[in-house]
Amino acid sequence: MNVLENIGRLGVKTVKSFLDTISFAFKVICRMFQYRSYNSAMRMVLINQIYFTSVQILPVFLIVSIVLGSLLIGIAFQLLKQLGLTDYFGNVLMGLIVTELSPFFTVLFITLRSASAINTEMAVMKVNGEMKTLETFRIDVINYLLLPRIINGVISLVLLSSLFSIVLMVSGILFSWLIFGMSTDVYINILLNSAKFFDMVIALIKCAVFGFFITLIPIRFGLRASREFTSIPIAVSGGMVNVFTAIIIIEVLSFLIKLF
Repeated sequence: MNVLENIGRLGVKTVKSFLDTISFAFKVICRMFQYRSYNSAMRMVLINQIYFTSVQILPVFLIVSIVLGSLLIGIAFQLLKQLGLTDYFGNVLMGLIVTELSPFFTVLFITLRSASAINTEMAVMKVNGEMKTLETFRIDVINYLLLPRIINGVISLVLLSSLFSIVLMVSGILFSWLIFGMSTDVYINILLNSAKFFDMVIALIKCAVFGFFITLIPIRFGLRASREFTSIPIAVSGGMVNVFTAIIIIEVLSFLIKLF
């Protein structure tokens, strides 16, 4: 009975947490479509967030993209050649590497760098009483703190994932010539013939959803911290676990959508 009670308690807690996240997401989405949310202070915070998340990390991101992209392309092309599956060259490149692995590795990179920082930042602000101070001065916390970070997450994920895909396709030119002896014209024609509009749309939507939830969830868990400093690591660990769970769920749902 104790085991069943623990399972039931965990199930109820999980469902409640999921519903709270969806409710919070709905509230933020409503604010995103309100014109008055985009005041001058909010726009300034948004620009700074985009700079810190997308622009500041470009050198490191490009290096990681080139190294990881070349590794993925090289291994995939070599396996296709060894297995005699050269005819599936375009499908593997566009359908798997560009539209699936590119968003996945991008969201992991941004999660490890930015999501944990946002989670910690929100928790520290809550512990230090900065949220109460903002409310005392009648500053809208959602518009000033939350909305710029969430919009930045959406924009950054879409842009950086697109950049990673471009690096992958450029690397493919070199490896297709080295492994298959393929000319650039033939390579481009295969890419164009293999590209599916529906898959590209799904990939962009998935990047936007990734960006939305990897910032929304850390913010939500950071705001759940109490006034004690010991609550900060608890809020951060809980937030990051839920972020990675959300990434897996979104990845599975996108795969099912493409499957049907």
